[in-house]
Amino acid sequence: MIGISPPSLLHSAPDAASPPNARAAREAALKLEASFLSEMLKAAGLGERQGDFSGGTGEAQFASFQRDAIAMQMVRAGGLGLAEHFFNAMMEASHEH
Repeated sequence: MIGISPPSLLHSAPDAASPPNARAAREAALKLEASFLSEMLKAAGLGERQGDFSGGTGEAQFASFQRDAIAMQMVRAGGLGLAEHFFNAMMEASHEH
C-alpha cells in the first residue's frame, strides 16, 4: 500500500518571514478544498437515502452537514492536495498587488 503524507500546508505554521495574510490564506485554502470535496461527495450521492425510514426535508438539510464534516476530515487527513495549490495561488496574487 502506498503511504500518503499529509500536505505540508496543514501542518506548517507561518514563520516570521511569512506575509501577515498567510494564516488567513492558509485557512481559506483549506476551507476551499473542503468545500470542493463536499460538492464532490454530494454529486456522488453521499447522504441520499432511499427507503421506508428515510427521506424528507430534514434529512436532506442535515446530510449537507455530514458531507461538510466528512470533507473537512478528508482535508485534515491529506485531502487531494488542492489546498496547497490554492494557497500558493493566493500568495502569488497578493505579491502582484
